Amino acid sequence: MNVFDYLKWRGDVPLSVAPFNEVDNLILSELAYTDFSGIVPESGQEVPLREAYEAYFSSHTREEIRASKSFTARSPLLMEPMCSGARFGDMKLTAYRDERNTQADLQFSAVTFLLSDGSAYAAFRGTDGTLVGWKEDFLFSYLSGTEGQQRAAEYLRRVAGEIGRPLRAGGHSKGGNLAVYAAACCGEEAQDRLTAVYSNDGPGFRLEFLAGEEYQRIVPKIVSIVPDTSVIGLLMDSSVRPRVVRSTASGIMQHDGFSWETERDGFAEAKLSETSKMLRQMLSGWLDQMDDGDRKELTETIFGLLSATGEDTFSGISESRWKSLEAMAASALKLPKENLQEMGRYLTQLGKSGGKTVSALLQSRVAELLRTAGSILPQAGAKPEKIEQP
Repeated sequence: MNVFDYLKWRGDVPLSVAPFNEVDNLILSELAYTDFSGIVPESGQEVPLREAYEAYFSSHTREEIRASKSFTARSPLLMEPMCSGARFGDMKLTAYRDERNTQADLQFSAVTFLLSDGSAYAAFRGTDGTLVGWKEDFLFSYLSGTEGQQRAAEYLRRVAGEIGRPLRAGGHSKGGNLAVYAAACCGEEAQDRLTAVYSNDGPGFRLEFLAGEEYQRIVPKIVSIVPDTSVIGLLMDSSVRPRVVRSTASGIMQHDGFSWETERDGFAEAKLSETSKMLRQMLSGWLDQMDDGDRKELTETIFGLLSATGEDTFSGISESRWKSLEAMAASALKLPKENLQEMGRYLTQLGKSGGKTVSALLQSRVAELLRTAGSILPQAGAKPEKIEQP
């Protein structure tokens, strides 16, 4: 079962009977990918879910949503089963914000859901398909306190002050990172209102941020959830042991929260795969070889080339593939020679890091096999036991 199946079979069970759980958290985190512009105001008004649903589908069709190649595009489809059940049917939406600023490397969106159990959930949108959205993810590797993270802390502080309810916060992908950062930096008064903070396969943080007093105060409230072959959720560092869940997808596609397997009141448990552990070691080893200046230079070079296509989104680059490749190649030729050499060096380091990780994994497997064989086979030089004849 996935979240749609969960809504079909458990959506009629009110929160007063079965309390809010980790699957409910993912549903709200995914719903935050929906564009509520012109439907839910930034402040001062609470919009019933059914009204938001009817307003959204008055200008969008299910066919266009299903035709999208982005897995987050399916998020609006959650509203129909949510409206028809007692669990979310009375939910209201408020405080919708949506900002993009390429100059400030900012892609930020959040919405707050008012639940029937008297609590609220502040949901932060993850990375969309825009170049500026993905570039901000890269900034996490060398900056603490990006524009998006600061917006998230400001948003949570304001919501906590305006809504007199117990408050949860969460998000999927980058949204999980924003939720945790916001919870750490929104101030003690707002922190005291928080009951839980969910990061659904969200990237981690720099070590100095994790060591800070602000972050340490909210560690007991953090719930980290990752699929068994997580990649995004194991980037950077976290002091919270993640809850590993089963996914019907494979590889990087497990990042799609709609692929996570649900059960009665939670996710199906799993163990972190060897592939996920290997990728984490490889990427961590690669990043360790670069200082903040190197990481910044690589980020600026990569996104400078992508921006040269004139497209704002990865889907736009994909649709005009050959034209985009020509534009990037022309832009690359204009780069200083040292920039291209540096980028080549970083990519070579990534290859070497991956090779070392695979080599280490193979060596450990061989050693494990030899130990197993040694416990089964007779030791070298040992005399065979005498077999008594019947």
